[in-house]
Amino acid sequence: MTGAELPAREEILSLSGLTCSYGSVVAVREMDIAISARSVVAILGANGAGKSTTLKAISGLIRPSHGSVRFNGVDITHVSAPKRVKLGIAHCPEGRRIFVNETVKENLMLGGQLAPKKELDSKIAEVLELFPALADRLGQAGGSLSGGEQQMLAIGRALMSSPKLLLLDEPSLGLAPLIVKRVLDALVEINKAGTTVVLVEQNVSSALHLADYAYVLSQGRVGLEGTPEELTANERVRNLYLGG
Repeated sequence: MTGAELPAREEILSLSGLTCSYGSVVAVREMDIAISARSVVAILGANGAGKSTTLKAISGLIRPSHGSVRFNGVDITHVSAPKRVKLGIAHCPEGRRIFVNETVKENLMLGGQLAPKKELDSKIAEVLELFPALADRLGQAGGSLSGGEQQMLAIGRALMSSPKLLLLDEPSLGLAPLIVKRVLDALVEINKAGTTVVLVEQNVSSALHLADYAYVLSQGRVGLEGTPEELTANERVRNLYLGG
């Protein structure tokens, strides 16, 4: 399920001076972020702060107008999204984006297109071990699943490419609390297995509980950063995101 083994403190990703625009609207401004391998990093902020745009710039879905993206020490700023998947970056977008008319197994197979065919069954088995609720749903259409099961499928599909870096955009959005716990517990297991996780999450308390480090974005810039303990102790963070 995971990519190549990486030293715990090695820097896997860095954004330097990253600026991204949609037409005349600048969504991310001169952003600098560094992420260590095997860590869980939360990206927090209000709606419109630039969180989703940051993930899209990392996965190659959008190209920055300025700045650079480096992955494992290599500049990938101008590398296409499919090639970034081959390098070990997987993006699980907001809204799940599963193929609703394809079966659960077909969704997973599509996520594993880059893997050798002989490995697909074992990769699917790993996903089902992580998300047992999908085991009895392999023949069902993705669109027939509950919201929580669809989120599990979306994460499972991303894991089929054996990513070194997993990007997750609002994985708990719209889910019942019990399902949220199952999904977040799975992220802990994914990280323990060696995959670096970058998490954009509306549930700030849960995100800080999971994270080793966090960045708080404001108007497309990094406004605050630090360990969960440092940010939880920050009065501004408590008032804006943790209910005081």
